[in-house]
Amino acid sequence: MSEKTLSEITYRIRRFNPERDSTPHWEEYRIPYSAGMTVLDGLWRIKETHAPDLAWRSSCRMGVCGSCGMLVNGKARLACNTQVTELGGGTVVVAPLPNFDIVRDLVPELAPMFDTHRALMPYVIRDDAQEQEHPTGEFWQSAHELEQYLQFSYCIKCGCCMAACPTYATDALYSGPMPLGQAHRYNSDTRDGGFSARKRVLAGEAGPWRCHYAGECSRVCPKGVDPAKAIQLMKRELVLDYLRLHKEHCPAPVAKKPTEGKRRDNIPEAPPPTV
Repeated sequence: MSEKTLSEITYRIRRFNPERDSTPHWEEYRIPYSAGMTVLDGLWRIKETHAPDLAWRSSCRMGVCGSCGMLVNGKARLACNTQVTELGGGTVVVAPLPNFDIVRDLVPELAPMFDTHRALMPYVIRDDAQEQEHPTGEFWQSAHELEQYLQFSYCIKCGCCMAACPTYATDALYSGPMPLGQAHRYNSDTRDGGFSARKRVLAGEAGPWRCHYAGECSRVCPKGVDPAKAIQLMKRELVLDYLRLHKEHCPAPVAKKPTEGKRRDNIPEAPPPTV
């Protein structure tokens, strides 16, 4: 589909209003195309000119907040980050993310995902509560240690991985790739000491064992996160823990302040500021 020849675009949208509909249905809208139009731009045009009651979630319009995850031409994507011309056809088919209940139109019910996410304690857990409440410095961490979890920290909780996961689609007990991937993100963080606390959930039926490594979660992630890899690494750590071979790292200490370190010999002082 070329921008030079495209003048109009057809949207086929799955609609559902629980106040008046018993089941979802499809509606089509034809709107003028403009250069650089994203799927989200088209939805706004439809809302302004055809269907003022059309509902979806969106906020940043730049692929950061994760609000506008939806099924576009059969693939879970961010509407704001998907160019209409990338889709390769004259019709844009839009539906809410699968594997979730529908609140209305393109709005999925994400509360179960976030409830599971919360249960896996997605935050740094340490014993030094006083330091966390009243920090005196940053926790020391090397560049290599940062690399162990950095890509997993890019998750924006859009739900695309959950929508693509075949196990989550059929197993109500499975936590899903987003919560499990984020649990591994914190278990891999050397500033954290919460593996034992999270293990109470991870070692049970809600843990990673039901994942059969289809890899769809990683394929659709708009931020390039690899939750499938995180889940396999988590399985390894849990097995090592069962064999009593897992070594839980001691949470990283508070780094020394620059003024506390010893200056190396023959290092000149910085020049005074000029502005």
